[in-house]
Amino acid sequence: MAVSRFGIMFFADPVAAFANIGRALHLGGRLAMLSLRSMAEQDLGPVFAAMTPHLPGRPASTEPGHPGPESLSDPARVHEVLTGAGFEDVATTPVDAPQTWGADAEDAAAFLGAWGPVRFMLGQTDQDSAARALAALTEAMRPFERPGAVRLRGAAWLITATRP
Repeated sequence: MAVSRFGIMFFADPVAAFANIGRALHLGGRLAMLSLRSMAEQDLGPVFAAMTPHLPGRPASTEPGHPGPESLSDPARVHEVLTGAGFEDVATTPVDAPQTWGADAEDAAAFLGAWGPVRFMLGQTDQDSAARALAALTEAMRPFERPGAVRLRGAAWLITATRP
């Protein structure tokens, strides 16, 4: 069995990458992974959008078919990629789950700011821009504060497939 929790959205050549994963599985081996649905279906989209004007370069693509958070947000694209990589019995099941990011907006922003991709983007800019990005991130988290936690709506696909 091969399992991934959101790491599969950033392959430059997803068909080749999944074919590689398939070769590592025994015949009848299973693939199970999570991939984001569209940013419009979750609260993290506007949170990231508040931060990105303060960061250098462009954020990862949000278009299906391009490496980035929404590259596998379309079930038809998922099916195309996985069958192209040699998998069968491809299924996508929507998963909606609340996400707790921290105790309050400051805590949530610090946590997200230390997360790999965000930490990398913050490290590519000067201190003042990074501070502005974190301040914008903190303010974007405020509407999601609840007593004792910052909770955002999350939307993903549970994707399964089999190696024939």
